[in-house]
Amino acid sequence: MSALHDLTVAQLAAKLKAREVSAVEAAKHFMARGTAHESLGAYLAVDEGVTLAQAAAADAQIAAGNAGALAGVPIAHKDIFVTRDFPSTAGSKMLEGYRSPFDATVVAKLAQAGAVTLGKLNCDEFAMGSSNENSAYKPAKNPWDTARIPGGSSGGSAVAVAARLAPAATGTDTGGSIRQPASFCGITGIKPTYGRASRYGMIAFASSLDQAGPMARSAEDCAMLLSAICGPDLDRDSTSLDVPAEDFTASLGGSIEGLRIGVPKEFFGEGLSADVRSGLDAALAQYEKLGAKLVEITLPRTELSIPVYYIIAPAEASSNLSRFDGVKFGHRAEKYTDLLDMYKKSRAEGFGDEAKRRIMIGAYVLSHGYYDAYYLQAQKIRRMIADDFQQAFKLCDVIAGPVAPTVAWKIGEKSDDPVANYLADIFTLPASLAGLPGMSIPAGFGEGGMPVGMQLIGNYFREGQLLNAAHRFQQATDFHLRQPEGI
Repeated sequence: MSALHDLTVAQLAAKLKAREVSAVEAAKHFMARGTAHESLGAYLAVDEGVTLAQAAAADAQIAAGNAGALAGVPIAHKDIFVTRDFPSTAGSKMLEGYRSPFDATVVAKLAQAGAVTLGKLNCDEFAMGSSNENSAYKPAKNPWDTARIPGGSSGGSAVAVAARLAPAATGTDTGGSIRQPASFCGITGIKPTYGRASRYGMIAFASSLDQAGPMARSAEDCAMLLSAICGPDLDRDSTSLDVPAEDFTASLGGSIEGLRIGVPKEFFGEGLSADVRSGLDAALAQYEKLGAKLVEITLPRTELSIPVYYIIAPAEASSNLSRFDGVKFGHRAEKYTDLLDMYKKSRAEGFGDEAKRRIMIGAYVLSHGYYDAYYLQAQKIRRMIADDFQQAFKLCDVIAGPVAPTVAWKIGEKSDDPVANYLADIFTLPASLAGLPGMSIPAGFGEGGMPVGMQLIGNYFREGQLLNAAHRFQQATDFHLRQPEGI
């Protein structure tokens, strides 16, 4: 029999439902693995008592025959979602020890489906970063090579799933923060259409971009989790869409014969490393074998996505993070002379370098005289980027390409050069700016034996089609089943 940590969410859920294994057993197994692999830096907070109480409640539901689809399945949450039973820090000293009086909607929905919370996962501070090196507490390490970054900002989530410390995890994606770490750690992750999953209780970075999504081993697992996460939350999230929840697993297993896969020439030009390119070429050839048709398309404003994103996202961050002033909650400086001095010192001590950098950029582009020149122009180009996708979707059903230009780099390699970090987001930013669903699936291995992810982008509300395309690929390949040595 497979060890519990080798089972997918779907397999584990079936065993729990059949009462071949108890939720308490599963929770204890994964907590022990988390302790054994603590050096990977995946978790920021655990509480054995809380987890076992949730597991016992799940066992009782299963015994009573009224269990949800994920009853007893252990899951861990990115520390950007507030939780009543665990601290919620957003990876920042600013919120060290903060306890929320309520659960984020995504957390609550997964709990309603019966999932058991293992703990809170490491991330870049306020979800700002592509490497998890911006966490105020510790960097998370890539289990395929612990000298390398796992990607960010949902780095802890990707590490936990790749190292089998949790069957699945939640993540958030503002400019690629689910897809890029999923790619770097060899797992599957999906960002749904903007507004599909509630942002209530998600500590905000950039409100018009932030979106929650699941990270797991397979597309089938992600479909199960996404089914639980999505749905309207109109009373609590003004950006929530009035689109009913759906069962994304119902789309799986359909034929992809004749599926038109758009291949943007801008995604395969200069800057894409040879090892990533060869992995993607082989993956696209596999799709052709499965009956899909490759169509060359163009997304002409791809390059503009970096300057546009790094104007809009910091502008929204500077507004969202203004609430952390040491008055109501958040870090407060111990010594200060007056209120203004307290604000200054509390924020200087509480925020890390990257958060400060983005707050300052955002305050600058929103300031009088620069708002029209920068922020408004960026919003106009954002609309053009979204229009480019709509033109492309007239020719294809799904768009495929790289998630990142290279495999995961070494820890510390780009920490002195924020712009080099920003440039690594070139392929994930366009879909975020357009609010489209996008996912990363394991598609091979590159330099140093590191995972290569393939990005699939769909049109609005076509998550089912995306997940099915990913599922059919995973039925024909085994990249998503491979795991790091010694884990």
